[in-house]
Amino acid sequence: MAEFTLPANSRVMKGKTFKAPAGATRIKKFKVYRYDPDSGENPRVDIYEIDLDQCGPMVLDALIKIKNEIDSTLTFRRSCREGVCGSCAMNIDGTNTLACIKDIADIRGDAAIYPLPHMGVIKDLVPDLTQAYAQYTSIKPWLQADTPAPPNKERLQSPDERAELDGLWECVLCFSCSTSCPSYWWNSDRYLGPAALLQAYRWIADSRDEYTGERLDDLEDPFRLYRCHTIMNCTNTCPKGLNPAKAIGKIKQKMVERR
Repeated sequence: MAEFTLPANSRVMKGKTFKAPAGATRIKKFKVYRYDPDSGENPRVDIYEIDLDQCGPMVLDALIKIKNEIDSTLTFRRSCREGVCGSCAMNIDGTNTLACIKDIADIRGDAAIYPLPHMGVIKDLVPDLTQAYAQYTSIKPWLQADTPAPPNKERLQSPDERAELDGLWECVLCFSCSTSCPSYWWNSDRYLGPAALLQAYRWIADSRDEYTGERLDDLEDPFRLYRCHTIMNCTNTCPKGLNPAKAIGKIKQKMVERR
């Protein structure tokens, strides 16, 4: 990876450099986006030199080390540290992913760490997910059925019916896919984006749900669904190896089949 430099006219300023301790022999630079809207200052990039011999293997380990031992003002989200909660999604080395499962060893040269792109930034590496969560809520991500549930057992599915949900239920709502999608960048006020649409298909595909027609009606819109142009950024970046583009394609297929 080429040496990270900021263009001369960039509004992102060069920040502080925090040197590694004396005697460190395996040093890696982490170039981290910093922004505090309350300060009134422009964003900047601070450089932290980390001794990899005194750090865990993942990018999140480095960020925690920075916050605990070097600069307590650094702000980011994290929770499970196992790629399950989706909290620590950010742009690392030019790719949207989860910091807790991104191996430092996979990054050549300096590690550039930014918040998810094309979203408002609350502080540092924390994006504003208010709209993304509102879009997720809009697809009604819960089972809808008028038939009463069996009194003494769960609603049953065959193995084949259950298999239809594989590749969908594993989504952790990190929004790495949506924030890698140009259609979402330019139309996020109207286009639901790959994350919400994958979740929408998760319920459309569920054999226990009885509101497929209503769900499809809600998506029948030039922008909510059809802004997807299948460029596959969402699938390429998903840290869980899922395929949102395929799920969106299946929704479109359902639309055609019911006409």
